[in-house]
Amino acid sequence: MNDYDEPEVGGPPVGRRIVLGMLGLGAAGVVVGASVQRQVNRTLAPVRGLEGVLPAAGGGFRFYSVTGGVKKPDPQTFRITVKGMVREPRSFGMADLAKLPQTRMTRDFQCVTGWRVPDVGWAGVALPDLLEAVGVGEGAKAIRFTSFDGVYTESLTMDQARRRDVLVATEMLGGPVTHDHGGPVRLYVAPMYGYKSLKWLGGIEVVDRVRSGYWERRGYDVDAWVGRSNGRDDEPT
Repeated sequence: MNDYDEPEVGGPPVGRRIVLGMLGLGAAGVVVGASVQRQVNRTLAPVRGLEGVLPAAGGGFRFYSVTGGVKKPDPQTFRITVKGMVREPRSFGMADLAKLPQTRMTRDFQCVTGWRVPDVGWAGVALPDLLEAVGVGEGAKAIRFTSFDGVYTESLTMDQARRRDVLVATEMLGGPVTHDHGGPVRLYVAPMYGYKSLKWLGGIEVVDRVRSGYWERRGYDVDAWVGRSNGRDDEPT
């Protein structure tokens, strides 16, 4: 039984094994030539909206594209909306987020496809502090996140969302979150694989149950603990 309300975005499910296979084929194509690369293209083609798996240099990160590009918002007018089962629905600009308590941490970023960037500096508003600012209503069980381009969604249970190593991140790698990294604001869920750390964060909704996100509807796990941490990580200051 499905645990989300949204209709399927389109195309067949794409799980971790398929993504790993695409990455492996892409690397092999460089070595053995065009015939393998054509197989990669045939693998990608049936997935509507997936325009490529694109590794790129950038502090050890790889950037993957499933759309034709995300338009850059103006940080001066950009706002995140927080709504749903809250006592005080609000929208937050960059200056509003800066006025809330700030949390800093240094944690790894682990992609489910196998690569990892160690010791990344992160800063922003811990999600529990943002929820405190709006007040969580009775009966709330989960948080739903949406990207401002309307493509990506993600969810966390309320217990997961109240961890202090879950950030509404405004800084990473020693500066503002860049557009390629999902700025001006992105989600960072330290104890989970990177697909839970939604880029280009535009909306936060407090809801009555977990809704499967973009990648979960394509075969990924709803709970994405790295190494099955089960909540035992040290919390940041």
